[in-house]
Amino acid sequence: MTVASTDILTCEAMSIGHGEKVIMDNLTFGLAPGKILAVVGPSGCGKSTLMRALGGLDEPLAGTTTLLGVNLVTASRQERAAILRRTGFLFQGSALFSSLTLLENVEMPMQEFLQAPKREIRQLAEYKLALVGLADAMDKLPSEISGGMAKRAGIARAIALDPEVIFLDEPNAGLDPVSSGRLDELILRIRESFGTTVVLVSHEVPSILRIADFCVYLDPEIGTMGAYAPPKTFLQAGNHAKAHAFFTQARLD
Repeated sequence: MTVASTDILTCEAMSIGHGEKVIMDNLTFGLAPGKILAVVGPSGCGKSTLMRALGGLDEPLAGTTTLLGVNLVTASRQERAAILRRTGFLFQGSALFSSLTLLENVEMPMQEFLQAPKREIRQLAEYKLALVGLADAMDKLPSEISGGMAKRAGIARAIALDPEVIFLDEPNAGLDPVSSGRLDELILRIRESFGTTVVLVSHEVPSILRIADFCVYLDPEIGTMGAYAPPKTFLQAGNHAKAHAFFTQARLD
C-alpha cells in the first residue's frame, strides 16, 4: 500500500515491538484528515503498541512514521512536544486522576499548556464536559461515576486542547451496548463538529462498523498487516480471509 502526501498520519516499512522483539513488521499505510481508523486484530497482536508509535509516545523499531507532517523518528524533542500538544489520548481504563474531580481532570492539560486566566480555563473545561454529556457530573470523583461516564470524561480530557488527532485505546471495552452506542455517537459528533482525525484500537466489531472509515488488520501469524480497507469490506466473503473470519465470528459472539 502507498501513502499520500496529504495524509495526516503515515507509517512506511515500520516495525514495532518491545526491546529487540518484533511484534509487527513492514507496516505501511496512511490516513487522510478527518477520517476514523480502527486498529483491529487478535489479542496480543500489537494494536496498542502500534497506536502508541503512531501517536509519538513510543519509537518504532524500524521504518518511519509521520504525524501532522512531522517525521516522528527524526523529530527533535521540541518538535515531538509540539506534535503531542496537537494530539489527544484516551488510554485503557480512562486513566483519570482518582483524587481530582472530573472538572479538575479536564482542567489539567489546559493549565499546563494554555496561557489563560483560571476563570477562562474553568469555562473551557465546563464546555468540554458538557459536550460529552457530563454537565451534571463535573464535581464528581472518578470513583463516583459509571464506566461509561469515565470513558466520556476521558474523552473530554483528550479533547481539552482541541487536538487535530485523537487516539483512543479500547474506548468501548467493558461498556454495555447502550453506553457503547452513545460513546460511538460522541466520537462521530466530535469528528463532524471539529474535523478531528481519530485512531482507535478496538475489538468491538459493532462499534467499528458504525464509526470507522478504515481498518488495519494486524495478523500475528504473518507478523504484519493482513489488510487495510473500509470495515464493511471485511464482511464480504472472499475479501481478506482472516479479517473476514475475525469480523464475522465477532458478530456471532
